[in-house]
Amino acid sequence: MPKILLVDDEEGVRGFLKRGLELDGHVVRTASDGSEAVEILAETGGAFDLVLTDIRMPIMDGIALALAAKRDFPDLPILLMTGYAEQRERAKNLEAIVEDVLTKPFSLAEARAAVARVLNRPTGAD
Repeated sequence: MPKILLVDDEEGVRGFLKRGLELDGHVVRTASDGSEAVEILAETGGAFDLVLTDIRMPIMDGIALALAAKRDFPDLPILLMTGYAEQRERAKNLEAIVEDVLTKPFSLAEARAAVARVLNRPTGAD
């Protein structure tokens, strides 16, 4: 069962995505901002198959989280979410460390498909 760290400051979004991803058999742990996610990653040794995070959040945004996560766990796939065009533009500079950016609003089916694409990608290309 793939383990996903889901990070979003909106409780409704977290609950909606958590339930949907669990339907696919994923184990989902949630955090409400990037700093909480960094703490979870540190305490678990980065033991996740994917970080799915919103970009725009208080305290620590998803881009800062992505940079910190990749620094400490370089093989950890990261999928960003945003509803803001300027945030999506900021994420373009992160193509080397971020798998994709999911644009809000999205359907549960779109989110599940994006997660499946990332989790099913081959790793460690030689």
